[in-house]
Amino acid sequence: MKSLLKLIATLFLVFTLFLGILFLVFFFYLKITLPSISQLKNYRPQQTNIVLDVNGEVIGYIGKKRRIFVPLEKIPPHVVKAFIAAEDANFYKHKGIDFLSVLRALYKNIIHGKIVQGGSTITQQVVRALLLTPERTIQRKIKEIILAWQIEKHLTKNEILTIYLNHIYLGEGAYGVEAAALTYFNKHVWELDLNEAATIAGLPPAPSRYSPLRNPKLAIARRNYVLRRMAEVGYISWDTAKYVSTQPLVLNPKNVNIPLYAAYFIDAVKEELSQILPPKVVEQGGLKIQTTLDLEWIKRAYENSIRTLNKLFSSHKEVPEFAVVCLNNEDGGVRILIGGKDYRESSYNRAIFAKRQPGSAFKPFIWATAIDGGILLPDSIIPDEPITIPGADNGKDWSPRNYDNKYMGPINLKDALAYSRNTVSVRIALLTGLKKIEEMVKKLEFQFNQPINYSIALGTYEVTLLELTRAYTIFPNMGVLIKPHFIEKIYDKIYNSSKILYQYSSENKPVISAHTAYVMNGFMQAVVQYGTGKCAKALGVPVAGKTGTTQEYKDAWFVGYTPRYTCGVWVGYDKDKTLRRGETGGRVACPLWLSVMQGTAHEYQEFPIYIPFEELSKSFSNFTLSN
Repeated sequence: MKSLLKLIATLFLVFTLFLGILFLVFFFYLKITLPSISQLKNYRPQQTNIVLDVNGEVIGYIGKKRRIFVPLEKIPPHVVKAFIAAEDANFYKHKGIDFLSVLRALYKNIIHGKIVQGGSTITQQVVRALLLTPERTIQRKIKEIILAWQIEKHLTKNEILTIYLNHIYLGEGAYGVEAAALTYFNKHVWELDLNEAATIAGLPPAPSRYSPLRNPKLAIARRNYVLRRMAEVGYISWDTAKYVSTQPLVLNPKNVNIPLYAAYFIDAVKEELSQILPPKVVEQGGLKIQTTLDLEWIKRAYENSIRTLNKLFSSHKEVPEFAVVCLNNEDGGVRILIGGKDYRESSYNRAIFAKRQPGSAFKPFIWATAIDGGILLPDSIIPDEPITIPGADNGKDWSPRNYDNKYMGPINLKDALAYSRNTVSVRIALLTGLKKIEEMVKKLEFQFNQPINYSIALGTYEVTLLELTRAYTIFPNMGVLIKPHFIEKIYDKIYNSSKILYQYSSENKPVISAHTAYVMNGFMQAVVQYGTGKCAKALGVPVAGKTGTTQEYKDAWFVGYTPRYTCGVWVGYDKDKTLRRGETGGRVACPLWLSVMQGTAHEYQEFPIYIPFEELSKSFSNFTLSN
């Protein structure tokens, strides 16, 4: 009998030793295969990039995850305590694993017959979110425990809290407490009161289920649970918990999506951003991007434009598309960029990518080339009469006509532009010569895909609205061409604005002389005063510009400018379709331009760019032409 007992004891000892060795082998195997925790020491999560307009207003957020990192010192104590009370009351006491909490959670879940409390510590939740897969297996749980213990050895409690509060998913696409505070209450996390803090702290177990936007009753019940837990652990008094529990939950959800009217602009920002910074920097996020957009102006401009467009084309079966570009004359900052009626229906940006014939909107550059080259004087007289150019149209004779099929006889340059006389434009081009026109096209940086012929005088070569609007800036800028841009500055971190990664530096170049610009501004003011663009007079401030209409009324244009802004408008269909007979730039595009410009405050000052024609004529031979 004794030998039998001895044998059993020996076998038990051997078996126990075997299990112990097996456990140690398994333990060390797991430890070898564990991910490194070194990435947590220098924690920098993937964040959203915040995009601001020129006045510092938030346009929206771009990035894969809407997370805005905030240091722990910016998070109020009552917010931190709300999370600790709800998720891990012994956080400051344990070393990564809280076995008592696990047993307590198990007991409560059994009593309630469902999961009402989790047993994972905040440290374990950090492990699960950053280092392990979400699978539920014993092996993963053991890895989680080992890693939580290691993290507690290498990171301080505050470092762990910083990671947790910035990384955790809190519903509605918000990661971290700052994004959640903005999403649900349109506040920064440091502005949250106890009511709001407890609401957000109740979200981690089931963000969608407890979302106050989706299930306000459940969210309030969960908030009250967090308040009770805070009272139980001594963070707040029971009186405070009871009082706050009776308070209503007032939400102020922030629309974190890009506004419809700014969507085309944001696409352009993304493209420019990719040219400025490496993809890894952009994808990592945490950038504060200050753009050139005027958010309030584009909102009003878009709304006004849609109303005007619908009114103009109320009897049409299909309302046409439109595009708008407005530039700040001083530095080329794009204040408005609208690429179509509805970004949801088509993200194709017609302001930047659509190449269309500008028609008569190209004529000012023909006039400017002739005057700047000394070919014509400001008060030159040109006949508005029928003209035929032998062999100009693929070997056939070309006889351009005026829009109204009428002729005004001898006419000065100002009136010829104001009334948009086609035959005069062609005659000016013939006098100037293609070589000088080609040089002007090159200076203005137009990209044409075919050799230039004299039909360019009528705007037959395709341009984008952005190209054309940019070219017009040579007139209010006294002959200097500016480069459009969408981004003013980029800061490294959203809440640490001291480090500037990028700052725009203006790129300007002279194209025509200041005197030529003086002349052309006087001419194009006449277009608005009594010519084809006279609808723009209703703006009530000094305006200059030019209309454009293409053959068969397929495209309508107006590019107009004040001393501060140059804005271009295009109206047309994406398909090769006419707007309808009589839908000219003056009748269609100009009213749309007016509705855009009425969306912001304008300076009520005279153009500092007008000199009487007689003075220009006298001094014309005395100034030096710029090249």
